[in-house]
Amino acid sequence: MWLVPAFALATACGLPVEDSAADTGDADAFQYALHYDIAPDARRGEFRLALKVRQPSHLLREVRFNFDPKRLRDFEADGELDVEDGGLRWFVPASGGTLRWTAAGRQQRGDNGYDAWLDDGWGLLRAERLIPRAETRTRKGAHSKTTFQFELPGDWSAVTQYPQRDGRFLVDNPERRYDEPSGWMVLGRLGVRIDTIAGTRVLVAAPEGSGLRRLDILAFLNWTLPEVGRLVETMPPRLTVVGAGEPMWRGGLSASDSLYLHADRPLISENGTSTLLHEVMHVALGVRSEPGFDWIVEGLAEYYSLELLRRAGGLSAPRFARALDMQRNWSKDADILCRDPSTGPRTARAVIVLAELDQEIRRASGNERSLDDLTARLLASPSQRLDLDVLLEAAETLLGEPPDSLASDKLPGCPTRYVRAPGTAG
Repeated sequence: MWLVPAFALATACGLPVEDSAADTGDADAFQYALHYDIAPDARRGEFRLALKVRQPSHLLREVRFNFDPKRLRDFEADGELDVEDGGLRWFVPASGGTLRWTAAGRQQRGDNGYDAWLDDGWGLLRAERLIPRAETRTRKGAHSKTTFQFELPGDWSAVTQYPQRDGRFLVDNPERRYDEPSGWMVLGRLGVRIDTIAGTRVLVAAPEGSGLRRLDILAFLNWTLPEVGRLVETMPPRLTVVGAGEPMWRGGLSASDSLYLHADRPLISENGTSTLLHEVMHVALGVRSEPGFDWIVEGLAEYYSLELLRRAGGLSAPRFARALDMQRNWSKDADILCRDPSTGPRTARAVIVLAELDQEIRRASGNERSLDDLTARLLASPSQRLDLDVLLEAAETLLGEPPDSLASDKLPGCPTRYVRAPGTAG
């Protein structure tokens, strides 16, 4: 049985096209419609989904994806369908058709709560839990127009990262030809607050009575999001924040243009860090790492959650310094840095490495440059996954030489890239 390689599911940009088509100049002739109907079944704690394809000619030929049989089941489709050993292959009929399946609505995250939940009061999860990332075979130049909608009880509503029109959410990702819903979504009897902050439309939504402090979150983002926008030139046009209390996972998690926050998380912790701002930084930066280098991505998010809070006036200079000291003490528990996932001590060690790199860049440039300039270089190639070589190259470009803060003795367990000469300060 054919299976999609794991790495292919992460990109899902489409399999090689089957044939070429004459360029008629009519863009609509190469557009096919994808529509997802998503129906929660609160009694069973699951969702019933239907992917409907409508096309003027045989543009979309084939859809393939891997799936977890514990989460997805009961696949049915118009046309030929092969399902075996966690792999699915749907040969789409020439005029379109429908693929149906059932998805589990609950997923426990370790011993600390759920990161997907559905009951008779509300549901909260990522779209990727319901809709696996797919690869497709299409006619050359073909692209989708994708929408989705929920079939909800009369007193329920839904909030996602996407704009809504006539009850349908519109999915449009210019970087992809086959658009699929992604990111965090919440449904049920909801409380919603909306504001526009620094050019970004911010929606904060949670089930009624869940305890999420929606206006506090908006106030905090009014305070800090402009600083994020000054660091990251291209901010998403929309940012959706969803949250709830028990039995959800007691932390924060980011996704594309959206994030989840547990209702009990403080906006600023006693050590000066902010789970909310950390996840906002993940959304804004949008960077990923190569295996073994999760500490770079997590370190950037945590360092800037402190630094941008300082810039916004939320941390005084002495308190910022104490926050770094706390990170330094915590980092002593990290014997290995280059190992995934980046645990709390590893992330703390990454924060200290980046703080020292910032100071090294400032000293070498007479305070004309900083870690901001290095970050801008990393963001200039958004498709490039970060590793130590990428970080070193960006730093050397700014400094003209390898930075002492990225010497191998500062990065335990990482591949040897640069060893300081004996007697070098630092």
